[in-house]
Amino acid sequence: MHTSSGRWAYGLFLTLLTAFLWGILPIKLKEVLEVMDPITVTWYRLLVSGGVLLAYLTASKRLPAFSLLGKKGKWLVVIAVLGLTGNYVLYLFGLKLLNPGTTQLVIQVAPILLLVSSLLIFRERFSLIQGLGLLVLLVGFGLFFNQRLVELLTSLTAYTTGVLIVLAAAFVWTFYGLAQKQLLTVWNSLQIMMVIYLACAVLLFPWAHPQQVTELNSVQGWLLLACCLNTLVAYGAFAEALAHWEASKVSAALAVTPLVTFAAVALAAIWWPSHILPEQLNWIAYGGALLVVSGSALTAMGPTLLAGLRGRSSLR
Repeated sequence: MHTSSGRWAYGLFLTLLTAFLWGILPIKLKEVLEVMDPITVTWYRLLVSGGVLLAYLTASKRLPAFSLLGKKGKWLVVIAVLGLTGNYVLYLFGLKLLNPGTTQLVIQVAPILLLVSSLLIFRERFSLIQGLGLLVLLVGFGLFFNQRLVELLTSLTAYTTGVLIVLAAAFVWTFYGLAQKQLLTVWNSLQIMMVIYLACAVLLFPWAHPQQVTELNSVQGWLLLACCLNTLVAYGAFAEALAHWEASKVSAALAVTPLVTFAAVALAAIWWPSHILPEQLNWIAYGGALLVVSGSALTAMGPTLLAGLRGRSSLR
């Protein structure tokens, strides 16, 4: 069983770096999507990230051995590839219809779905504290959508469609997460990411339009490159954070990602008003966003908090 190095300050820094990179990502993607379609943007992100990992693993002589997979492992790779491809593409289709902040908040459902799936498949425990966190998260979503709750429940507008597409992206990501969790028994995280990224790029190539990159202006071109590198650096920082800090604490800290997006959108709307529109939310919606973040963090920290409470009670 893996144990953290104990360098919690370094782990916290890497986690906050990951949250920052993931938080600003939808803003950059939103601008690139003005010219390129979601499939092509995803293809470029996966190809560049996978290509860099391929070069690194080749140079360090750490390429994955496919002979270790077996029949079950190969099916897990297929499931992971389909899950991540679906997640990336659906997320961008949803982002085209929604604001970055809303998109980033709705995708918070993904780790919750992974948790519930792990309970059913891996028989993991679900504590009372985690149940409370899930309840707080659901209440938060209700408050966040207070201005458009009737629209969401009664009509299929562009906004409703966008929310449903992002929820679908969260759902298919669960299959990727479950498959990756099993593949970690055979390969390390970098090897898994390389294989999945390149396989996804191959899968999407027939529907991609690489020539669209020539239609980007200089700013959009740099933003596309930043999106590609964001995927690589953010996941690398995330993986390294897990080596130095407990997984539950990393997950809890990453719950602030939607707040990073809301703050980044507010600043970008001031600095770049011709391109970025501010979020049209009331104070109830912002309060709901805080509850979603708090619920996500509480759900992630449930086992750690419960262990701490048991430890204190045993000392009495």
